[in-house]
Amino acid sequence: MSAALVILLLGIGYLVFTIDKKQENFPVPVVLVLIGIGLSFVPYFNQVEVTENLIYDVFLPGLLFVSAYQFSTKALRENAGMIGLLSTVGLGLTIVLVGLTIFWIGGWFFSISLAGAFVVAAILAPTDPASVVSILKKSASDKSIADIVDGESMINDGTSIVLFTVLSSMYLQSQSLDIITVFGDFLYVSLGGILLGVAVGWVMSKAVHITHHRDYQVMLSIVLAYGVFQLAESFGFSGVLATVFAGIMLSWEFSHTNKEDHYREALSGFWEVVEPSLLSLLFLLIGIEATKYLSWDNWLLAILILFVSIAIRFLVVGSTFKVVAGKKHKSIWKKSLVISWSGIRGSMSVFLLLQLETLATGEAAAELISLGFSVVILSLIIQSLGIHPLSKLLASK
Repeated sequence: MSAALVILLLGIGYLVFTIDKKQENFPVPVVLVLIGIGLSFVPYFNQVEVTENLIYDVFLPGLLFVSAYQFSTKALRENAGMIGLLSTVGLGLTIVLVGLTIFWIGGWFFSISLAGAFVVAAILAPTDPASVVSILKKSASDKSIADIVDGESMINDGTSIVLFTVLSSMYLQSQSLDIITVFGDFLYVSLGGILLGVAVGWVMSKAVHITHHRDYQVMLSIVLAYGVFQLAESFGFSGVLATVFAGIMLSWEFSHTNKEDHYREALSGFWEVVEPSLLSLLFLLIGIEATKYLSWDNWLLAILILFVSIAIRFLVVGSTFKVVAGKKHKSIWKKSLVISWSGIRGSMSVFLLLQLETLATGEAAAELISLGFSVVILSLIIQSLGIHPLSKLLASK
């Protein structure tokens, strides 16, 4: 991409963020994706090439870090049980149930293998709260809902990549499922990323305390966000989980110093500019890139899978609430419905789809990729637009 193109896309993003001040009925990411789809028909934007490396190495570390750094450590502690279960056991159960559904329903439309169905389910498993967290904070009656959605998304991005890697290997190489190997790989990648993120986040927090100049503190935060990501990947750990826990560790360390406001003011002033800039570019590029995959005949299948996956997520979230809180938690099913509807697919799903396109060839893989992109775009539009009226409706009852 040329510098002129990047500046043009940033300018479009600025206009959208400026016009859409409330971000309620028409949240910014949805508007950006729709504009991106429109731009794909303009010849000038034919030069745009979105790769999985661009999303994974450039956009995700920054967005994950700022989400983790801004996430309240108090909220994480209060909702640790829900967030932990939903992003691990809940994610795995969702993939199994959605995969079986895709295999059953998908067979009515085109030939699909069980392994292929599980791959699509893994691609659709990670959630992207960028579209809805600000809306939930304004409209949901229980503020913990936004914290659960945001916290779950940060962690399930990492676990979904691990599960996608395993399932895509089975799909491409016709391997049998070895539970012990899968569990061992999952522990190595996940725990390695978490421990490395905590360690590097702690070290960097001490360096920030020593460095009194605000500009240098910002520089350290950039090194932390992108450096720990690449370091973890070089060891075969999860870069996503390393970045998330480095950001959480930095935030936790700041909360235990009498100069917390000083440190947060310096870093927030920078990252609050970077975040909308990255979001503008990312969702415009998603819209531009997705268009080429949306010309297919099975939109009914995509719609069915979207709503079935929401229903499955509703059952998983409600069951997790029962396990964690039991009868003590009020309005379990209302909150479960809002959290389930808030499980929007976004940047991580697009990255996994582009990675699958790199790994797989043939008509069968092309069908799976088109199906995945269709569900992602439908999810972004339908769920994002529905979250405000749904949360308001349930809050009023």
